Amino acid sequence: MQAAGSPQGRSSNMVRHAILMMAGTFLSRILGLVREVVVAAFFGATRSMDAFNVAYTLANLARQLLAEGALSAAFVPVFSQVLQRSRKHALTLARGAMTVLLLASSAVVLLGILGAPLLTRVMAPGFDTETAVLASSLTRWMFPFLILISLAALVMGELNSLGSFFVPALAPAFSNLAFILTAPFFASRWGVYGLALSVLCGGTLHFFTQWIWSARMGATLYPVRPNLRDPSLRKMMALFLPYAAGLSLNQVNPIISRMLGSFLQEGSISVLNYSNRILQLPLGLFVIAISQAVLPQLSRSQGPEDFTATLRQALRFALFIVLPASLGLILISSPFVHLVFVRGEFSTWAWDATSSCLVLGMLGLPGMACSTVVMRALYALSMPREAFKTTFFSVSATVLFSLILMFPLGYKGLALAPSLAFTLSGLLGLHYVRKKMGRPLKIISLSWAVDMLVAVTTLGIAVRGWSWLLPYDPGAALTLRAGWCLSVILLGMVVYSATTWARGFSEWDWIRQAFSRKDGDRNEER
Repeated sequence: MQAAGSPQGRSSNMVRHAILMMAGTFLSRILGLVREVVVAAFFGATRSMDAFNVAYTLANLARQLLAEGALSAAFVPVFSQVLQRSRKHALTLARGAMTVLLLASSAVVLLGILGAPLLTRVMAPGFDTETAVLASSLTRWMFPFLILISLAALVMGELNSLGSFFVPALAPAFSNLAFILTAPFFASRWGVYGLALSVLCGGTLHFFTQWIWSARMGATLYPVRPNLRDPSLRKMMALFLPYAAGLSLNQVNPIISRMLGSFLQEGSISVLNYSNRILQLPLGLFVIAISQAVLPQLSRSQGPEDFTATLRQALRFALFIVLPASLGLILISSPFVHLVFVRGEFSTWAWDATSSCLVLGMLGLPGMACSTVVMRALYALSMPREAFKTTFFSVSATVLFSLILMFPLGYKGLALAPSLAFTLSGLLGLHYVRKKMGRPLKIISLSWAVDMLVAVTTLGIAVRGWSWLLPYDPGAALTLRAGWCLSVILLGMVVYSATTWARGFSEWDWIRQAFSRKDGDRNEER
């Protein structure tokens, strides 16, 4: 087996980490669906459920911006670099960061509790007085979730830097499981407030699952008095606010679609949301997993050449996974949307419109994948200004393309705009990285591009041929329609795998080595 520091060893490590995260994320998404089923069974589509969703959205938004976003971007690169020099110093740094995080998140929670009525009015200005009061009360109950999830994000960053990825990826699944098990009991006694309590139970298990695992790895985190003179801690704190500002811009994109969609025909906002829900599946399962796995690897890179090679391999592996997934979903967009959504009041127009939006959204998935990985490269290089510029460009481009395309193309223009914007922002981020490295990145060779074109073309022919020989039947039973979609997905996977294997893609070597590492490798999670 290749040494861990060699190009092949580095690639197999990244692939193994990404696969472990994909497995944990997949289980979490399944349990998340079960969670929604449980909630729907108790509360359906009611005013109290609307209030809960607004309160949970506010708490979840704070989590995305502060805990899992800016915190990971600021902590992981600095911790990984210190870890290479001294494990003792790295643990001291993480424990000091835990103290700072507890104080900062507690202050944010206090502000959230005091400002709950204002936050509720901004998020849901159309609520009547009774519903607004309920939403404010639930917000106050759930805002402490931010402390739990911030601590969980800190431990996750530590574990990822230590080479442990499966348990952190599995932790959200445990959170959903805690919610599923406690919600029926709590909701039957305290109504919708029981759901808020279940959210806190889930956050607690999310944190302690990872904290116990960190203790098992000999890297227990607990608050200590931080050394504010430590340059590493000061660097981490200095990076946090610029990253938080940049990540907050990402939350503008869905708002843009909703605002501009309100000027178009009825149902435009809904079909954009429906297509986005499907898009989030490959985005979360593949793109986020790969980008999360590569951040510690990039942070530990030794010099520009090593960093460039790691980034090149990460981008190639992301495209190796995402390109066939994008083409496959584009080719079966109409049957897949029908399987998932078409029932009850979901009309034929909504079916066609959602399918069209899904196709245009999937066109941008490779660009989203590259942009997300490149953003991790900017984090690893401690380039907050460039990261902010890249994010700002993405949002600005989304607004510009949306305004240009929305009237000639309608809701289709709003679906296409983010795809174009993310692709261009990825190229801009690569420009900043190339400038920092002072060398060409050579991400994709001509031979690799030609081989990939052959592979995806073969996949497309196979899927089209299957659809022609055995067309999707909208009137068939649910099990038959689900079986049709599953059979097409499996066919595409087999054809693409066989073609890329036959053409000698090195990514298969990375995957093979990811499952054949030495048992004595102490830096990786079993």
